[in-house]
Amino acid sequence: MAETPSHREPILELKNVSSHYGPVRALEGVSLTVHQGEIVTLIGANGAGKSTLLMTLFANPRATVGEVFFAGTKITHLPTHRVSPLGLALVPEGRRIFPGMTVIENMELGRTALGQQRQKVNLEFLYNLFPILKERRGQKAGTLSGGEQQMLAIARALMSQPRLLLLDEPSLGLAPMMIRKIFALIQTIVQSGTTVFLVEQNANQALQIADRGYVLVNGQIRLTGTGHELLTNPEVRQAYLGKLTHRE
Repeated sequence: MAETPSHREPILELKNVSSHYGPVRALEGVSLTVHQGEIVTLIGANGAGKSTLLMTLFANPRATVGEVFFAGTKITHLPTHRVSPLGLALVPEGRRIFPGMTVIENMELGRTALGQQRQKVNLEFLYNLFPILKERRGQKAGTLSGGEQQMLAIARALMSQPRLLLLDEPSLGLAPMMIRKIFALIQTIVQSGTTVFLVEQNANQALQIADRGYVLVNGQIRLTGTGHELLTNPEVRQAYLGKLTHRE
């Protein structure tokens, strides 16, 4: 019998978290949990606060109310530079690779999050996961296609051997075939032992692979459930799936 989330250790917990950009409240009373071995997705429209939630984990902006825990350790007030070495890695929206550097040079930058506890990274595992990156490891990153650049951004994050991989809009700007490939890779990453918290506007694709999901509306959690429950929820279908299913 498959292990249910309630019997797994929580790796990420937000408890009643609010955060602000100056006087503007971006998140209000957000509570959510990600358990080890899950794919959990956060969906919502542009401006709902999805990216802000991810950045709040890194204290930028800092939570003004509530608590954030990673693997049982309270990280609410840790400075940004001390968060990643605990085992979190973020693939930001827009990828943010360095176009003038080679593929392997971009990947090597991911090692910095290991800090002084640098370990040997299994490059062959990453090359098996992303064979195009092995083929083009000496090529300038700026010459890659959008989908290949997204793979590079994910590989760079995996170089830090994170326990939790945070993905911010990985399908943004990609063709449908590449979106399917990226989401299949996400499932493989989880099967290899890394938990994934996925922030997406592409609700249809995200909920299809998610164990559980949350819907964020104007900085607040509106709905939660399994991926299947949210996919078939009339409110979710009306608000997100109709206009996002065919997004390029």
